[in-house]
Parts: sequence; C-alpha cells; structure tokens
Amino acid sequence: MSLRITEIFYSLQGETRTAGLPTVFVRLTGCPLRCQYCDTAYAFQGGQPMSLPDILAQVANYTPHMEEQVPPRYVTVTGGEPLAQKNCLVLLTALCDAGYEVSLETSGALDVSAVDARVSKIVDIKTPGSDESDKNLYSNIEHITARDHIKFVLCSREDYLWAKDIMVRYNLPARCEILFSPSHEQISATVLADWILQDHLPVRLQIQLHKYLWGNTPGK
Repeated sequence: MSLRITEIFYSLQGETRTAGLPTVFVRLTGCPLRCQYCDTAYAFQGGQPMSLPDILAQVANYTPHMEEQVPPRYVTVTGGEPLAQKNCLVLLTALCDAGYEVSLETSGALDVSAVDARVSKIVDIKTPGSDESDKNLYSNIEHITARDHIKFVLCSREDYLWAKDIMVRYNLPARCEILFSPSHEQISATVLADWILQDHLPVRLQIQLHKYLWGNTPGK
C-alpha cells in the first residue's frame, strides 16, 4: 500500500484552533478542483509514491533536539485534496493509532463519512468566488461533529453574504466551529473583521499565519 506524496514538512499550523502550534504536514498529491485562489497548485501532479511505513517513519523523524526525544504531537494531512487518494483513509487511521492528534484539510467535495472519528476534519465549503461552489457535497454536513471545523474562504462581500446564508440554512454553528478566512490579497482581513463584528457572527476570523511569516513558500 502506498500514497503519492508531494511533501512532508514540519512547520507552524497556520489555521484552525491549533494555529501557531508546531505541526507535521503530510501533503498528498492530486486534486479534482481548480479553485481560482489555490496556493498549492504544485501539488496537482507529480509527487513520489511512499509506503505507509515510510510515511510514518518520516513523520516520526521530526523530533526536538532534546535529551529525551519527544515525537511531534500534531499531524495535518492536506493536499491538493487528500481524499482523492483512497489510501488516505488508511493513513489517517494509522496516524491516530500512532498517538498523534490528526487533522484533515479537505475541500468538502468528496465524501468524509468514512474518515476515522478520531480525526479533526477541516471541511472547506467553497464559495462562489472560488469558482468551484458547484462541487460542494452538502451531505458531508451530516458527518460533522464538535471536533471538526467548517471553513469559508471569502473573496468578496458577496461571498460573505453567501456564507452567512449557508450558515443559517444548515445551522452550522450548532455543529462545530466556523472559520471565516479572507482570500489572500483579495479581501482585507480588517474589512472582514468589521463585517463579523457588525453582524455579531458566531465565527472565528482566521488568517493564514504561515503566509504572514514566510509568504507562499512550499514546505512552510
């Protein structure tokens, strides 16, 4: 059993409730979507096939240089679209079994019902501004729990109003934490913050911390 891997790297989590925490990222290759703001197009193709034991070994290699070697606590499986590879489900379970706190970053266009219940799912509901909102699989909402996140990447005021409507229609705040993120260089984080405060929305504003630290650099 193998998966096609674009990169495995150690960085700070840039998003979600674990933002700022050291995390190992496993970036799988391939994605069926083409969002206009995508910042990981380099993961659409290529990559290298890796066996599950080799992936787990490389993740475990990211240990602090201390007298007692402590393995990393957080692992994020991302892409591309990781669920486009069927063996992603096996990888997620193996990482959980190894004792990691595991999160999955997924576009929300593919079925999440078989994802290990121990995994924190970050499901990105695509807005009209992404050019891929017709790919949203709304049945995924039934499989969202309190440990998960639903994310909206917003490109405009129209996207913001659309996301508000989706939140109400599906009663999303009752299911999990909701993340509103400004599309980088398309909408001001300050403007989005003002809208959230004006409307008293029960959402978390998030910015992509890694981009503020290192820019749009692979492996960061």
